[in-house]
Amino acid sequence: MSRRRAADADVTPGILLVDKPGGMTSHDVVARARRVLSVRRVGHAGTLDPMATGLLVLGVGTATRLLGHLGGSDKVYEATVRLGQTTVTDDREGEVLTTTSAGGLDDDAVRAALAAQTGPLLQVPSSVSAVKVGGRRSYDRVRAGEEVVLEPRAVTVHRLDVHWITRPTPDLVDVEVTVACTAGTYVRAIARDAGAALGVGGHLTALRRTASGPFTTDRAAPVEEAAAALADGGGAGVLGLTEAATAIYPERRLSEEEARAVGYGQRIAATGRPGLTAAVDPAGRLVALLEDTGSGARVAVGFPPG
Repeated sequence: MSRRRAADADVTPGILLVDKPGGMTSHDVVARARRVLSVRRVGHAGTLDPMATGLLVLGVGTATRLLGHLGGSDKVYEATVRLGQTTVTDDREGEVLTTTSAGGLDDDAVRAALAAQTGPLLQVPSSVSAVKVGGRRSYDRVRAGEEVVLEPRAVTVHRLDVHWITRPTPDLVDVEVTVACTAGTYVRAIARDAGAALGVGGHLTALRRTASGPFTTDRAAPVEEAAAALADGGGAGVLGLTEAATAIYPERRLSEEEARAVGYGQRIAATGRPGLTAAVDPAGRLVALLEDTGSGARVAVGFPPG
């Protein structure tokens, strides 16, 4: 029997931790969750390219209000960098543009070029990316035949660990890496730029996101399973609103009086902490994200019951 819901409000709000397979867009994943739950109010935080696999965080119902805060979290990726070829997309899905033998590179040179892609960087995203230019996605403009040059973006690569260096052919070098970075970092741009520094070009042949903020693939599930679990009241791939919010922000337990005031959008006593705080009522329900302003705390994002 299919699960038909009368309205979005009938579905318990929650966060879905989805293990995205390759070949699907982030929008495809959202569409599948909507079909399983028969609701429209589903969104995602932090786009994954179709080639990429791994953690995609979805919000259902009022949990979509958390997504803007989740998307800015640091990320961790496992990736394979191929040196010796450039592609139009900086990954394996694009047409090969140049081939230059990487056979003369030694391991130390490869490690040094990748080490140079750590720390604060000014990174130019691939022109075939989801960055918006004049209200349209860059990749749509490129596919329409337009020439797109994107502005550099400030990102930080906290860590880039090289695990293995192999040579699948005499002219190519493959490097297995783990990258921990800020939101908005393009791992394929790291491959491209390291390859350019070595004079042979580079692109990604594999990419998997294993963590976004405090959430990891260890708790993730295929989208259909996670959505069905939410409809059934919980299970693999599902986080309740309170659990998700308190994993990211410090928790503040409210009294009944404070919870009522916050529910009406009123200010209460300051939390005494910088940034956002997850306000939880005596029953354990997330009421709001609070932010101090002077001697009081205001509602930054509210989560009404029902």
